[in-house]
Amino acid sequence: MTLPIVKRYFIAFDQHKWTGLVACLLVTGASVIVAKQPVPPKEYRAEGSLIANPPTVVFSKTATDIQQPVASAQLIKNNEVITSVAQQAKVEVKELAKKLNVGLPKPPAKGEPAPTPRMTISYVDTDKKRAENVVNAVLQETSKFSRKINTTRLMAIINEINKRLPEVEKELREAERNLEQYTKREGSVLLAAKNGSLVKSILDSQAQQSALQLQLQGIDTQIASLQQRLGLNPDQAYASSALSADPIIANLRVQIYQAESQLEILKKDLRPKHPSIIQLQKQINSYEELLRQRANEVVGGNGIAAPLKSANEVRQDSNLDPARQALANQLVALQTQKETMQQQLKAVMQQEQRLRREYATIPNKQLEQARLQEKLQLRQNVYSQMQASLADAQTAEAETVSSWIPEGEAEVKQIPLEVTSPILVIVAGGFVGIIVGGAVIFLLGSLGGVFQTMEDIRAAMVQRDMAVLGILPYVAITDPELGETPIILDAHSPYLEPYERLRTNLRRASEDPVKVILLTSVTNEEGKSVSSYNLAITSARAGKRTLIVEADLRSPSLARSVKVAPDPDASIEPLRYYGNWSDCIRLVPEVENLYLVPSPGPVTQPAAILESSEFRRLLEDVRGRFDMVFVDAPALSLCNDTFVLEPMTDGIILVARPGYTVESMFSEAAEQLTESEDLTFLGGIINGTDIPIAKTPLFPEPKLMVTEPETETLTDKEEAEPEEVKVPTP
Repeated sequence: MTLPIVKRYFIAFDQHKWTGLVACLLVTGASVIVAKQPVPPKEYRAEGSLIANPPTVVFSKTATDIQQPVASAQLIKNNEVITSVAQQAKVEVKELAKKLNVGLPKPPAKGEPAPTPRMTISYVDTDKKRAENVVNAVLQETSKFSRKINTTRLMAIINEINKRLPEVEKELREAERNLEQYTKREGSVLLAAKNGSLVKSILDSQAQQSALQLQLQGIDTQIASLQQRLGLNPDQAYASSALSADPIIANLRVQIYQAESQLEILKKDLRPKHPSIIQLQKQINSYEELLRQRANEVVGGNGIAAPLKSANEVRQDSNLDPARQALANQLVALQTQKETMQQQLKAVMQQEQRLRREYATIPNKQLEQARLQEKLQLRQNVYSQMQASLADAQTAEAETVSSWIPEGEAEVKQIPLEVTSPILVIVAGGFVGIIVGGAVIFLLGSLGGVFQTMEDIRAAMVQRDMAVLGILPYVAITDPELGETPIILDAHSPYLEPYERLRTNLRRASEDPVKVILLTSVTNEEGKSVSSYNLAITSARAGKRTLIVEADLRSPSLARSVKVAPDPDASIEPLRYYGNWSDCIRLVPEVENLYLVPSPGPVTQPAAILESSEFRRLLEDVRGRFDMVFVDAPALSLCNDTFVLEPMTDGIILVARPGYTVESMFSEAAEQLTESEDLTFLGGIINGTDIPIAKTPLFPEPKLMVTEPETETLTDKEEAEPEEVKVPTP
């Protein structure tokens, strides 16, 4: 079987053979022109070389670095050197740059010592003297330019150092100031941490806290003992001691005792409401009020002791004997000493916390100091290196020379001419032209965007989950008298077998039985009409009452291909034509059980006719009267008539043909048919393939003719209308 790539090439050759022939002739003609070129004049090649200039005795590293020879063609072919040489040798700049060749030194072989770097320069010219002058001038100008480059690089280094040096010095001074300020601010703490005095201060503070706490414990013991002996707390002891020591309170207390004594005496003889008793009672109340006021003046409520509420309390608290008063004073003194020591302990603890916080920050401060010192050291190193580099570069000014020097004068040699036989050139050109023409044909076939082989279409259908219902062969013209449309009317034709397989595959195309089938294609000339006719003929040969409905109202009818004459008045009133189904359905005389509804086309507003109630009733009626109905619809790229007809049918079949189906349009149509939930898509048919067909010797094989578009104008012989056959009313 022929390989797919060979099939593609033959199809592309059939389509683009003239383009390939033109490409072949162009290449061959170019070879003829080359073969007829005159013999070129004598040419001379001048060659010279530049060798690396080893550094002389130098004292600066910069001079050694910038004078290292770097082999580069740009060193020789720069504008300055080329322009100067062109002026000296009186040649064009572009011509000189084009003819000047530079050979760079090759790396040494492994294990061998490196040779002296060398760059070769060659120039070809028809004038021997001019070639020699050009190469010598290039050698001299390149050496001068090399020295100029070295000097320019050196001055650039010096200028860059002088440009950056003030900034580096400024950064150095800033680093010094930062370290100095930090040392002034944190130096004492860092020094204390370094010599251990900070740790010693923390330990002394802890020892002082321990001593104060021991003293406080002793004082608390004494205070507790005195409180137990007096029955008073320190605040109460302070108030009692103050009240007992006040003479006014003592005098008032004596007067109250005297008045109370007199009152007790009078109560024995007088009534409670007697004026004397009332007078004494008022006098006692007055003394008690004075006693309370004086007590508030002495120990009032100023946060030391609560104010005394009654005279009895004042009299009781102010009645301390000298011994108890001494103990109360001692208790007050101990309390005062305790409070003083507590304040000292608090201050010592605060000082310890401050020292501990300083001690905790010592590592960060030490790191910060080390960072500042490192930054300063870095700035100092950079500044020192730049100073050294500046001094080294200034020393190198007197030591700068060229990195490349000429190695002698140029040598001139004549270039031997190689004349090729014109016949050999023409033969080679013809062979190359054949190859180029074949390549152009194959390239145009590949870039056309058209499926070239049956395998390409099958792969595209499988990729999109389309069922391949049948693969139909290319049908030659079996009866030229019927026209150039390959309709298979012969019952013994070997071409009917693939259509028979397609007919049986349609039974399994859907879960529900299909009766009315719509056939369409992406574009014209893919064989949808031929497939519809031949499939209907196969169905009729199988004993099925079959009808072909030509629904492509935009193209002429193919009825004459099956010897059926269409109604000449149908295009005038197409709705009336479809409304009378007994007039529009014609019997095909050559095939039993086959009927045809010829198209009245081309007509105006075909979509409106297909959507009419007359056409819809026609399809509804034939569904019940025929076993199979094949509807030939227009191509999808031309109109939307297929989608208008689809609801009236049981499913759509898409016909594709190698060499005609455009890949992009097929992908778009397949996606629209397979992904729509409102459409019933049965599968695809690959038409016009080169599958082998067994020929039968029942009749002489007719002359093969290429299938032309289905809408091509019929010949005069085909226009002879055959006898019209009417279908009887069932």
